[in-house]
Amino acid sequence: MTKASCTLPAHIRSISKHNTNRDLFVHHLSSPIYQVATKTTMSAVQYHTMEIDSVNVFYREAGSPSLPSLLLLHGHASGSHTFRNIIAELSSTFHIVAPDYPGFGRSDRPDPKDYAYTFANLANTIDKLTERLALTKYYVYLFDFGAPIGLSLATRHPERIAGLFTQNGNAYLEGLAPLFDGIKALWASPDDSSKVDALRPIFSPSGFDWAYKEGVESPSTISPDAPALDAYYTSREGALDIQIALLRDYENNAKAYPEWQAYLRKHQPKTVGLWGDSDPFFAAPGGEAFKRDVPSAEISFIKGGHFLNESHPHEVIKALKTLL
Repeated sequence: MTKASCTLPAHIRSISKHNTNRDLFVHHLSSPIYQVATKTTMSAVQYHTMEIDSVNVFYREAGSPSLPSLLLLHGHASGSHTFRNIIAELSSTFHIVAPDYPGFGRSDRPDPKDYAYTFANLANTIDKLTERLALTKYYVYLFDFGAPIGLSLATRHPERIAGLFTQNGNAYLEGLAPLFDGIKALWASPDDSSKVDALRPIFSPSGFDWAYKEGVESPSTISPDAPALDAYYTSREGALDIQIALLRDYENNAKAYPEWQAYLRKHQPKTVGLWGDSDPFFAAPGGEAFKRDVPSAEISFIKGGHFLNESHPHEVIKALKTLL
């Protein structure tokens, strides 16, 4: 058993991979959940799909294109819905684009034979999306899986990056928390089914619930809708295999950290960050390390876990506005 499986609570580790009940999530999602904003607020957000290389990519858009553009990049097993609590309020300040990556959320899930599920290829797709939307200059919100995608875009097109916001978006080895030990074991033995099985509980309903609440001072403030939707998305055919493939490929992100750090040192982008000090995935030293390469970076740490966009949306909004 890997250290990652030991890190998770026992009631999560004991969950069988067969416990993901798709019907339960369909029933849950048919109830009036996700109505977290007024009709007026919801009308500020538009929902689109764009075909890119034969893949339908879903994205949310808000705010006038005349405003500074902000690209919101979501995390593992999730989608742009993770930003639902901040998009509308930010729409008077930014032109917001929040995509679902291929294989995630409401975007297509092409067969792995037809689409390479690597972070580099996800970045290719999002790069093409930004070009089709004529985002010639934009800020990037780095969060979880979104960090390697956003930093890949930044190193490819430094002239397009107006600034970076990191919300537990890591680019340093010291930011990999002990939970990553199980993922590192998969890197060492990518075809070992026991290493894969040790990681499956992370993607169970209780695993998602734990991830959202771990490190949060008041877990009752976390809406159950977000982990339920993530669990539903992951229960769909082939979706879990996509997540495992990306965990394997995350090793290439770690190898690319020096390249991304070199980008930060050379270009000194405006950098603001808000980091949960008890994030079980990406530890606080990862946030502090940004200051090593960008001395002017304004990184703040607050009591919280991984999903500050869920537990502290107002603080996230306030910090984002300091980018301007």
